[in-house]
Amino acid sequence: MTLKETLSFGVGTLVNSGIDEAEIDAWLLLEFVSGIGRTEYYMYPDRELDFNICEKYKQLILKRSNHYPLQYITNVQQFMGYDFYVNESVLVPRPETELLVVKTEKVISEKKKCLLNNQSVKVLDMCTGSGCIAISLKLRNYELSVSAVDISNLALEVARKNAEILSADVCFIQSDLFENVSCEKYDIIVSNPPYIETGELAELMIEVRGYEPVIALDGKNDGLYFYRKIIKESVSFLKPDGVLIFEIGFNQADSVSLLLENAGFKTVEVIQDMSGLNRIVVGGI
Repeated sequence: MTLKETLSFGVGTLVNSGIDEAEIDAWLLLEFVSGIGRTEYYMYPDRELDFNICEKYKQLILKRSNHYPLQYITNVQQFMGYDFYVNESVLVPRPETELLVVKTEKVISEKKKCLLNNQSVKVLDMCTGSGCIAISLKLRNYELSVSAVDISNLALEVARKNAEILSADVCFIQSDLFENVSCEKYDIIVSNPPYIETGELAELMIEVRGYEPVIALDGKNDGLYFYRKIIKESVSFLKPDGVLIFEIGFNQADSVSLLLENAGFKTVEVIQDMSGLNRIVVGGI
């Protein structure tokens, strides 16, 4: 088959399977298996593709046609301009989570102004998953002291791999929330915890509910289970002027804000994403 015929097969198969952005996914998989860029493709669309590469492409297209996430096929998802390794042990990093990093960096900048010489801002990333938040913060703010926690050893294997690939000095801790975290105090605790209500998991798109780890999605009955626990326990791990920063579901701002206020957080701020949806809640001790 030629390059053009191969791509046409991919697009047609994905369209017939109801895959969103079928043409983009078909192209990305062709580039993934062949190493052929768009310029070369458009210069030589009638070039015969190696049989083995063609067969591999067909296999991956059929896999994607079953709604298996593209990122788990290529093992790559870009986040904050970095390529992160991902597999079924971790959630695929979402673009909206970049806002969590951006807001955390603003708080870091404010904290730096109050520190004495040779001191570093200490950040803890709770429920780190792939490590995308912790690693991005470290890479963009090299002087930070960054630790990251997850209950899943498999997720931490992915996070450590990403830290090694991207040369980020992050301390990873296997822990059920704060259980194995030392009594060290942090300037900032940042978290994108599981926040989907258990009853809503079945309504998620098949790429998510069928393949991404449920443990990283399920926020229990009302979706607030982990917010409650993290807020309650974080008070013992934050410095007197510490800040807790959450990503939230679009309809959870009021509930999470109230939890923070009831726990004694003096300031609470809600931040919207580019779509105007409530996305970040910040609490200050």
